[in-house]
Amino acid sequence: MYIKELTNAEFNSFTDCFVDSSIYQTSEYGFIMNTQNYTSLFLGLIDDNKILAASLILIEKEGMFKYAYAPKGFLIDYSNKLLVEKFTNLIKSYLSKKKIMAIKINPMIIKSSYDYRTNQTNYNPNFNEQMEFLKSLGYYHLGFNNLFESFKPRYNAIIDLSKPITTLFGNMNKNFKNKVKSADKNGVRIIKSDENHLDYLYEEVKNKYPRDKKYFEDVLFFFKKRNMIDYYYAILDTNTYLINTQKKYQKQLNICNKINNKLFKNVGKNNEKIINSKIFEENKLNELKNELVYATKLLKEEPNGIILSTMLITKYRDEVMIFMDGYNKDFKRLNAKHLMTWKLIEKYSNEKYKKFNLGGMANPNIDSKYNGLNEFKLSFNARCIEYIGDLELITNNVLYGLYRNSKPVRYILKKDK
Repeated sequence: MYIKELTNAEFNSFTDCFVDSSIYQTSEYGFIMNTQNYTSLFLGLIDDNKILAASLILIEKEGMFKYAYAPKGFLIDYSNKLLVEKFTNLIKSYLSKKKIMAIKINPMIIKSSYDYRTNQTNYNPNFNEQMEFLKSLGYYHLGFNNLFESFKPRYNAIIDLSKPITTLFGNMNKNFKNKVKSADKNGVRIIKSDENHLDYLYEEVKNKYPRDKKYFEDVLFFFKKRNMIDYYYAILDTNTYLINTQKKYQKQLNICNKINNKLFKNVGKNNEKIINSKIFEENKLNELKNELVYATKLLKEEPNGIILSTMLITKYRDEVMIFMDGYNKDFKRLNAKHLMTWKLIEKYSNEKYKKFNLGGMANPNIDSKYNGLNEFKLSFNARCIEYIGDLELITNNVLYGLYRNSKPVRYILKKDK
């Protein structure tokens, strides 16, 4: 067995057939990261001219030091201990010769899965054995982080699309179903787009993602070559929004008129219950009156509609994933993101994809500033999948030692800039 640098075609041929694959272990993702100050290698473990394991390796350089990453881990059967040991030893030697001091991986080894509806957690019975084996090979586990400190999110929210579409909708949180219906009635429409509207996404998320605009452009450019990406935005039809608001206002006005008539007919009687109802319904009427003024103004100022939310969807093998998304916080109450997420769940379910990955989330069992994000994703009846997290393998002890010892100096130099 030996390590060989693979061609794009060789790497794609292997990854496209590997069971536990990821969009982050594709040649396209490597090309994208090449424009973000990373170099990339496609490495394969060869035996009798057959590829037994492979990995995209991203290399980051800081001064004289080079550090490697294998996003979502190596493409290898982690249950095959002999294969994992052989690959580890060979890739360690290969990277060491290239003056790479260490490599970080975050394998798709599942630790547990959490069901939000039943509040039950199922644990992988083989996890501890797999963890201890990797440690015995020299991998250092960087901890079970709860938030977003790792290379890629340790927790992902994933929906099983194999269920009937009626079941998928029925299993959603009741409040979310109402928000989806409300957005639809208010005139929120989902449009499939292209790079011409990429500015909207970039403006919405530029403070959230540590990437420049070129990264967004490259994501679309490289992934679309093999039809691995779709781009959508949600737009508010301001005319429909005004019409629907007018209908809601008139309906509420009729309710208030009926209560007033009832109160008039009951003069001199105990009307406390009716009066309380009148106050409640008239408060709703006032809210709708304000919304009506707002909707009228929006139509006047934005007759062609307003883009409320955007979403990049990657498609690889049997999984679709929200690769990147954003929304206009000024229009959060119109629930465009709720509607778009549901419409895309529906679309890709009909196209026979098996999994819809809503992306990263925080540990659902702890209280954090990401509680809202967690609730949003899990309310679509997604399961929270917890992975092993980041592991580091030192590949060149001398360089790694120099790097660690020079950390205080590098910190001072960086601070003085």
